[in-house]
Amino acid sequence: MAQFKIYGRDNILRPLRTPLSDTVHAAAVDVLGLPATKRFHRFLPMAAEDFPTPEGRSERYTIIEVFMFAGRTVATKKAFFQRLYRDFAEHLGIEAIDLEITIVETPRHDWGIRGQAGDELTLAYRVEQ
Repeated sequence: MAQFKIYGRDNILRPLRTPLSDTVHAAAVDVLGLPATKRFHRFLPMAAEDFPTPEGRSERYTIIEVFMFAGRTVATKKAFFQRLYRDFAEHLGIEAIDLEITIVETPRHDWGIRGQAGDELTLAYRVEQ
C-alpha cells in the first residue's frame, strides 16, 4: 500500500496533473511493485505565496510525499528516487533540482484499510523487496 501527496504551484501542477500521475504511477508499479490497479494520488496545488520556492529552485519546484507500508529495501527506495528524477525531467520538464521526494514508512498494523488493520489484509503483491 502506498499513498502519494504531490505539492506544487497551482499554475504548474494543475496542467501536469494527468501526466504527473501517470509518471509517478509507472515508477510505483515498476520499482515499488504496486499493482497497476492501485493509484492513490492526492494533488495539492498551491498559490505561489503559499508555496515559496527555495533558493536555487524554479517555479516548477515539486514535493512528493510517499506514505507506504514498511519493508522495502534501501536499494529499492533509491531506485524509485532515480526513476522519478529521470522520468520527471524526461516527461514533465521538471529537473532533479526541482523535485524533492520523501518516503514515510509505517508498519502495516498502523494502517486501517477497508474495515481492517493493514497487517490483516491479504495483499496481491510483495512489500518486502
